[in-house]
Amino acid sequence: MSPRFSSRIVFVAAFLCLFTLVPFREHAATAESSVASVQEYRLRLYHTHTNRRIDVVYRVGDRYVPRVLDQLNGFLADHRTGDVRKYDPRVFDLLYKLTVAAGRPSAEIDVVCGYRTPQSNGFLRRTTVGVAEHSRHMLGQAIDIRVPGVSTLALRNLALELQVGGVGYYPKSQFVHVDVGPVRRW
Repeated sequence: MSPRFSSRIVFVAAFLCLFTLVPFREHAATAESSVASVQEYRLRLYHTHTNRRIDVVYRVGDRYVPRVLDQLNGFLADHRTGDVRKYDPRVFDLLYKLTVAAGRPSAEIDVVCGYRTPQSNGFLRRTTVGVAEHSRHMLGQAIDIRVPGVSTLALRNLALELQVGGVGYYPKSQFVHVDVGPVRRW
């Protein structure tokens, strides 16, 4: 094979490669930009009884991140017993929506109470007032919270506006109960 013929083959091969890669590069850039536009849902939580913090992206687009949900379940364990319950992910969506509605999407939420075992719930019923016998805390569907910088009344009103589930207002203890059960208030 002559060197001239061989350099033509290399030139033609390079030319063909260039034209087959251009559409691929354009497709890759389009795929990359659509991935970049997928919304991330972040929660920053501080547990008032355990002094633990967590800062996680629990959902990307419409997909929950299973290992992060497990971390959140552990974080929200019954602080009296350490028992863990699988939380309904809609609770996390509700918390996210509350911070956005408050104009504080990156705010750290104070968790006053997450999961409660039936024993912990029974203890609270005997020693305090306002604890439901069939509390949604025992189902991993409720959480008691504060958002520093947002008044308890304002937080309650935002939760009511969302119309997602139950909203309990505890002004003396300065927290709001939210859950993903039927829409109701107390």
